[in-house]
Amino acid sequence: MSEDFYDILGVSRDATDEEIEEAYREAVRQYHPDVNDDPDAEEKFKKAKKAKEVLTDEEKRRQYDQLGHDRFVEAEKRGATGGAGGRRTGGDPFDGGPFGDMQDIFDQFFGGRSRSRPQKGKDLKTGLTIDIETAYHGTEKEVTVTRPEECPDCDGRGHPADTLSKPCPECDGRGQVTSVRQTAFGRVQQRSTCRHCGGEGTIYGENCSTCRGDGVVRNEATLQVEIPPGIRDGQTLRMDGEGAPGEQGAPNGDLHVEISIRDHPEFERDGDDLKKREPISFPQAVFGDTLEVETLDGVVEFDLPERTQSGETFRLQGKGMPRLRRRGHGDLYVQVEVVTPETLTDEQREALEQFAEAGGEDIEVDQGFFDKLRNSF
Repeated sequence: MSEDFYDILGVSRDATDEEIEEAYREAVRQYHPDVNDDPDAEEKFKKAKKAKEVLTDEEKRRQYDQLGHDRFVEAEKRGATGGAGGRRTGGDPFDGGPFGDMQDIFDQFFGGRSRSRPQKGKDLKTGLTIDIETAYHGTEKEVTVTRPEECPDCDGRGHPADTLSKPCPECDGRGQVTSVRQTAFGRVQQRSTCRHCGGEGTIYGENCSTCRGDGVVRNEATLQVEIPPGIRDGQTLRMDGEGAPGEQGAPNGDLHVEISIRDHPEFERDGDDLKKREPISFPQAVFGDTLEVETLDGVVEFDLPERTQSGETFRLQGKGMPRLRRRGHGDLYVQVEVVTPETLTDEQREALEQFAEAGGEDIEVDQGFFDKLRNSF
């Protein structure tokens, strides 16, 4: 027996969108490849994602419930590949095909499109640019978005509460109209939502002057979005219920905030790791030293060994970015570069000239000379 989408998410067949979303979030926390190294975790994550996509789409969920898992998956495959005729090139798997729109077939057998529940509001998108320090520490940021909101003057009705009303003359107050069309199965009756009244079945004598009958107005909203430590460039944060308003009784959509992270003059990010260049002097490279290195979380010290070559890279464990919603940090890789001084004091010049005359590192000289070279810098 095939695995059912409801069983995959562990929800009942009458689960709400909110319950399905919560079950999906739990599956992400448990099976996402970034947090679970189990070989089967990625496949379980993909199944949960597919189940959520179908069960939170009203039309697909209705089709899934009517067809059952196996027939739904098979119908989806036929739609995506073009079926026997091979004419499809992609798009909605329930749109088109050799017998017309898949939804038409449901309409013919199950009485047309029924709006059993109000539509959830549309999701909205916006962007937010932050610096790498904010991505490291995490914080709350303000984001301003212009979005549709329920009209405050008519409470989303689209008309004054006391306006006169009458049944829609186009559908006789039923909210649906019936038409006859020819299909592969013969002449069938099809019911569809009345466009004149929007499926409400009622015509009102006056529209709301604020929203002009739409029931929504566009307002600018300033919201607080929580930036989690370790977030990466291009990732999206979802703010539940901060999108467009739903139809009467339905929840709002969500607001998706795409994060952009500015380039930093010192640090380069590679996943959870950071890279930076650290200038050192010639004596430090020769004799070694204790370096103070600036990180995103303050200054740390590490011991530079003797005879370090310019371009060598050292790993500072745990000094990189926080791992998003996981324990620990990445690492900081420090590449040292020997810097040639632009100006020299007389003492420095004398010490280097003696070093050169002695043949550099290939010639043994007494310890007092090296002390003089070190001290001169």
